[in-house]
Amino acid sequence: MEAMAELSPLVGAMAACEALNLSRASYYRTRLPQISTVKPRRKVARALTANERQTALALLHEERFQNSAPAAVYATLLDEGTYPCSIRTMYRLLASEGESRERRDQLTHPAYTKHELLATAPNQLWSWDITKLMGPAKWTYFYLYVILDIFSRYVVGWMVAHRETAALAQQFIAETLAKQGIAPGQLTIHADRGAVMTSKPVAFLLADLGVTKTHSRPHISDDNPYSESQFRTMKYRPEFPDRFGCIQDSRAFGHSFFTWYNSEHRHSSLALLTPEMVHFGLATDVVAQRQVVLDAAFLAHPERFVRKPVQAQPPVAVWINKPPGSENNTH
Repeated sequence: MEAMAELSPLVGAMAACEALNLSRASYYRTRLPQISTVKPRRKVARALTANERQTALALLHEERFQNSAPAAVYATLLDEGTYPCSIRTMYRLLASEGESRERRDQLTHPAYTKHELLATAPNQLWSWDITKLMGPAKWTYFYLYVILDIFSRYVVGWMVAHRETAALAQQFIAETLAKQGIAPGQLTIHADRGAVMTSKPVAFLLADLGVTKTHSRPHISDDNPYSESQFRTMKYRPEFPDRFGCIQDSRAFGHSFFTWYNSEHRHSSLALLTPEMVHFGLATDVVAQRQVVLDAAFLAHPERFVRKPVQAQPPVAVWINKPPGSENNTH
């Protein structure tokens, strides 16, 4: 730079830089005073302290939450009377540790005009489907039959069998209807257009019991979205195996999974309530208890909230293919 300082007054900055093989930007940086444009970060009143951040991370790192989403962790802690931080803050804390990412492939589907079926209480609208479970050897399968209540997402019945037949489906549906005490004219059952679903034995059974049946449109798999979503949840569980050694293994898995799904799974579409809470009318009391916890958290640290927190309510109406213009508190 000393040579540059001597040469530039004689021939100019551009020629001097070319002669010395020096960029003009470097030259001017050494000549001009450095002005810092970085402003100090302003402390946000709602921010957690360092100790509170560590406490929240420790809760998120607990072994019981290792396969749970932040929303499910939030709801579980809220039910236990603990409010460490908001769901969004949990995501930020995990992201800061490199622990937040999507684990599933995401699919998008075009919009269709579909059947419009409404449920405003449990046992008004069910969805059912059958999925294959891979057996111990290639080309061997077990068949999982599942009936799901659309309003509560509660699995009202399931069965694993060696075959997919209309006779087995007929027996399975009849037993589930009897167990739930379904009266004639009370229920609609929706399914896709598989051979078993559209079979005459199943159709005659539902007609005899006063149950309305509906089917997805041909070649449109997502006309039965709730059953498909439930199967997706099951098959993305960390304990779901590539293959089952025998039918007893698949039934043991079913007992474990459906107990978890009904009584522990915090469903995002149910205001993070479990299907069991909604199906058996416990939602109102749970929502009220959560609000007590949120009110206490707000009173303790009002500066951390943009507005007073309010516990979300579960939907009062659930649709298969909700029509445009329906009320907001529906799914």
